[in-house]
Amino acid sequence: MKRTIAHMADGRELIYFDRRDDADRSAIDQRELPPRPVASELRYDPLTEEWVAMAGHRQTRTFLPPADECPLCPSAPGRSTEIPASSYDVVVFENRFPSFSTHLGSYADAGGLSEVRPGVGRCEVVCFTSDHASSFSMLSDDQVELVMEAWADRTAELSEISGVEQVFCFENRGAEIGITLAHPHGQIYAYPYITPRTRQHLATAAKRPGLFAGVLAAERAGERVVAANEHWTAFVPAAARYPFEVHLYPHRQVPDLAALSQEERAAFGPAYTRVLRALDGLFGVVMPYVAAWHQAPVRQGRDLAYLHMELFSIRRAPGKLKYLAGSESAMGAFVNDVLPEEAARLLRSQVDH
Repeated sequence: MKRTIAHMADGRELIYFDRRDDADRSAIDQRELPPRPVASELRYDPLTEEWVAMAGHRQTRTFLPPADECPLCPSAPGRSTEIPASSYDVVVFENRFPSFSTHLGSYADAGGLSEVRPGVGRCEVVCFTSDHASSFSMLSDDQVELVMEAWADRTAELSEISGVEQVFCFENRGAEIGITLAHPHGQIYAYPYITPRTRQHLATAAKRPGLFAGVLAAERAGERVVAANEHWTAFVPAAARYPFEVHLYPHRQVPDLAALSQEERAAFGPAYTRVLRALDGLFGVVMPYVAAWHQAPVRQGRDLAYLHMELFSIRRAPGKLKYLAGSESAMGAFVNDVLPEEAARLLRSQVDH
């Protein structure tokens, strides 16, 4: 793998990940760009003990442009994009409209009982392929492995930023999920705090030693396995919150993507893309989903955490979506309309198809 660092016209960092050592990455960003926004403002909710980012500059971000105006496609004569090169394998760059940043401003007291501090961190965009019409499910095993290398590289590097407490790699796919760009891509958030979900996972794991490994062992022996190979198992969890939800665990407990072996990184793609294609095959339409990597925080609970991916879709049937309405949104109390065992059976029928 070749790794090349470049910079955009406004100073943001851009990193190419290439399979070939002779890839030319000398193209320069010739655009005239406005100044970069300052980092968001974090406000503390004393009722939930959670931080909320206030990032008003994100209101102006690009929203569902036509394919010939996509900012994530390679640059072409007469049209400059976020990627100066005329082609690429995988590329990562600092988000132009970040929720977190090291470019700080001034932050006033919000009043009430809320504490205010800068949203220190970093947000990056990961372009999985230069092919606008592709998707993660269509990537070759070699291409997925290159994406894994990029995720691992960024996890390790972002973890070194002062003030960063957790690194989160994820993909939003589909208009129903709320994407703003259709090009195959994901994002990475380097948070200045440990997220609520991770805090909950670690607190539970501290009370129940071996919890994650126990969950994996139990599911591997049951009827909800969707796909598996030597290093990974994909299963529908017994208490799935979403109509179609799949968790992918490596068979070895590691804290984060950077800790995976080369063999484990290579084995992820064959299992994961089978699951994605099964989702798309369920109803004959592109399945909207969120794919979320759960990694250990930078400094806490690394011995308790167990790297895994949670993949879920809000589509419950052809033409029907699972809306997070009153119970889910207001109370955090989920009601699932599809039995996990039935979801696993339907997905297996597509995997084996």
